[in-house]
Amino acid sequence: MKTALVCGAGGFIGGHLVKRLKSEGYWVRGADLKEHQFSKTVADDFIIGDLVNEEICKKALSLESGDKFDEVYQLAADMGGAGYIFTGENDFNVMHNSASVNLNFTNLNGRYKKIFYSSSACIYPEEIQLDTDNKGLKEGDAYPANPDSEYGWEKLFSERLYAALNRNVGSEVRIARFHNIFGPEGTWTGGKEKAPAAMCRKVAECSDGGEIEIWGDGEQTRSFLYIDECLEGIRRLMDSDFMEPVNIGSEEIISINALAEMAAEIAGKSISLKHIEGPLGVRGRTSENSLILEKLDWAPSYPLKEGMKKTYKWIAEQVEKNKGQG
Repeated sequence: MKTALVCGAGGFIGGHLVKRLKSEGYWVRGADLKEHQFSKTVADDFIIGDLVNEEICKKALSLESGDKFDEVYQLAADMGGAGYIFTGENDFNVMHNSASVNLNFTNLNGRYKKIFYSSSACIYPEEIQLDTDNKGLKEGDAYPANPDSEYGWEKLFSERLYAALNRNVGSEVRIARFHNIFGPEGTWTGGKEKAPAAMCRKVAECSDGGEIEIWGDGEQTRSFLYIDECLEGIRRLMDSDFMEPVNIGSEEIISINALAEMAAEIAGKSISLKHIEGPLGVRGRTSENSLILEKLDWAPSYPLKEGMKKTYKWIAEQVEKNKGQG
């Protein structure tokens, strides 16, 4: 039986990844500041602690057998949606906490056979994302570097850290740049939620004929990838021999206005949009998937609307539960 450690297992992607690995027959340990908020973990073991602390990382990497973990999935990071990343108020925590976790796991390289690192599309230069009609970000576009946030700079630093670990120590690494992963059982309120969850929540809370608020003019564009496709990409990459950064994202681009209207259509509601000041990030961002198709003979293809239907259903249920608690 293969062993896997999922760091950030209390979070959205990490929680789903634990389920995926268990379904494939792995013995799985989760590690995070907390257990998953929305579903009971199916991990065989769970370490609750701050991975900024190297001693907690050592504990997470210690097996009773004394063997090395077959696979480590390093998804733990201090992060959130635009309301958390782009205000500037959380820059130090975002950089310090996330970098500390990655420094710990690269330093403890002798305790695992292979490690996956989740980077982000936020590493790409701001100046090539100024047009809403973004043509797709290729992996080679990362340099010359100029991310639009400290979150992006930390992710880029850590990519280079893991690449150096591979070159100088020989550790097997896999690096993926996630593009806006969404789905059920993710953060949907409180300021750290991403756009699909925010739009679903706002529509679910809005009465038919009501109004919801959108930051900026709403014409900023993104691509969003449903969680199941993200997991498929992670597992295919981990099973491959490709060790350079690769995009895991959708090429289906949509404006935030259109995303809100999609959520309203799914809900069967008529809504109007009120545009207000707020953090925006880049003007346009989407994935370009030629490299992942070449290296893994696979690329994401699940339609955004199908993922939004599943996500809206789950978030609408959460909204109703909260009303009941109120």
